[in-house]
Amino acid sequence: MDDLAYRSIAAYEQAKDQASAQPEAFWEAIANQFEWHQKWDKTLEYDFHKPEIKWFLRGKLNITENCLDRHLKTQPNQTAIIFEPNDPKETAQHISYKELHSRVCRVANMLKANGAKKGDRICLYMPMVPELAITVLACARIGAIHSVVFAGFSAAALAARINDADCAMLVTADGGFRGAKVTPLKAIADEALTHCTSIKTSIVLKRTGQEVAWNDIDVWWHEALAEVDDHCPAEIMDSEDPLFILYTSGSTGKPKGMVHTCGGYMVYTAYSFQNVFQYEKGHVYWCTADIGWITGHSYIVYGPLAVGATTVMFEGVPSYPECDRFWEVCAKHKVNQFYTAPTAIRALQKHPVDLVSKHDLSSLKVLGSVGEPINAEAWHWYDNHVGKNNCPIVDTWWQTETGGILISSLAGVTPQKPTYATLPMPGVQAVLLDNEGNELAGENEGILAIKQPWPSIARTIWGDHERYKNVYFSAYPGYYFPGDAALRDANGNFRITGRVDDVVIVSGHNLGTAPIENALNEHPNVVESAVVGFPHDVKGNALYAFVIAKNVVADHEALIAALRALVAQTIGPIAKPDRIQVVSGLPKTRSGKIMRRILRKLAAGEYDQLGDVSTLLNPEVVEEIKRNS
Repeated sequence: MDDLAYRSIAAYEQAKDQASAQPEAFWEAIANQFEWHQKWDKTLEYDFHKPEIKWFLRGKLNITENCLDRHLKTQPNQTAIIFEPNDPKETAQHISYKELHSRVCRVANMLKANGAKKGDRICLYMPMVPELAITVLACARIGAIHSVVFAGFSAAALAARINDADCAMLVTADGGFRGAKVTPLKAIADEALTHCTSIKTSIVLKRTGQEVAWNDIDVWWHEALAEVDDHCPAEIMDSEDPLFILYTSGSTGKPKGMVHTCGGYMVYTAYSFQNVFQYEKGHVYWCTADIGWITGHSYIVYGPLAVGATTVMFEGVPSYPECDRFWEVCAKHKVNQFYTAPTAIRALQKHPVDLVSKHDLSSLKVLGSVGEPINAEAWHWYDNHVGKNNCPIVDTWWQTETGGILISSLAGVTPQKPTYATLPMPGVQAVLLDNEGNELAGENEGILAIKQPWPSIARTIWGDHERYKNVYFSAYPGYYFPGDAALRDANGNFRITGRVDDVVIVSGHNLGTAPIENALNEHPNVVESAVVGFPHDVKGNALYAFVIAKNVVADHEALIAALRALVAQTIGPIAKPDRIQVVSGLPKTRSGKIMRRILRKLAAGEYDQLGDVSTLLNPEVVEEIKRNS
């Protein structure tokens, strides 16, 4: 699979030229390096106006044969997954490709024995243990569509996702370890299932050994697994069959179930993984994300395994038992590529540098950043102290919707520039637009858009194609609109400058403000609310909520505590606003639209940048908010 990677600037330039001149031939050559049951008869068919996108039409494959079976011929004993548990005293696991293949086939048979079949949606609500990655692959093996829900989400958030995808089966665990905490996953799942009618079976992995309630639909993982063998031929899938649904927060309304398909997603995640990280055989690669997010899907499971890599799965958190855990793990497993979020870097940079320097990090070759743009201070700390000015940093821009990295430097091949994602991947046509949708040339600032499809673009929103069209393709017809603003320097490097819409990236997680507002508004003493992001030293952004109370508030602190608890219960702890201010009104236009731009400035304390507020329906509330903030 080494042919997927450009190892020199000349090879990169050549690929870029070819991708521009003959995009279909370019992707066809890459796709040809995978195993297909039947080759496609047309490489690409698309219309961004409908929008309809199909890659490798009528091609037949199974992604797990490319992630597992074909490596059995060449490297059966190579480690596929290194599992590093939450507790450093617990022994790490090294799972070979041969063992991983056997375990995936057994779990696939277990799912089938419990009623799962091709096309069924299976919800996974699990801790970061090997069984999560194994279940993801087992679903793909039998043609079931997996929908992983991050194990930090609440019962209400889990129920909403199960119901939206109409899942037939749930795979969960008794609990999960996360730092010093034990999360009662089974109890949360049981609460969720009181609001779900579609789940026929719930398979429960024993991880923490805590007491759990038991229901008619529950099956113990270890008992069900004992009933099956490891012979499971892979289901032959069409290139455009759904592989998984993954929910991402929207700026309005309920979360969006992004649908990714088998063929294009496989091709692009493998191609982008090997190129961005310059992975070579025998390297140890570690992405610190959770498989509950797209980063974990693409760059812990599918991308690395498709090229036969060794990928690390980490159950814990960077601060447990001490704030040097990341560096301890890097040294222990001799990690070569390390991929984490700016939030983690900023949190760790607050601690003494000797927590980094006491560990031997000489194995590191590449550092990566994901989730949000990295600020200059964090970039330089990462470069100086972790990389010892010897490791290229890839600052990767992409989304749940894109399936894989679209803009990034290639480690050690293309130039890096602090705080810039730099250049689009060969085969990705990124442009800047003005507000009217005209393309901007040269050094400029504007709205980021992508001109043509790439193989891993999400094909639709599950059950709501109209919404998919409206969110991503309607604002600027003929382009994919990711919702980000960007600037481009004279050398064509892109820097992402923020969201155009109302999604706030907190600690690398995209949080739509609308669901949080809905949760706040559920409180009996809240009339209306508005949530915006404001800069935060550690999280990158944090949430600031402005709420209008129905009745006079005698105890502000009690109300604020109740509101934060309500958001945690409804969406999850990650969505709790850092600041909540009770206000008499919200700045509105005369047509009644909340002026979020002004609220953002107020939240950030940028009072001199409010602009003209005299045209507001109620300019006096701006002064009131300033006084009381």
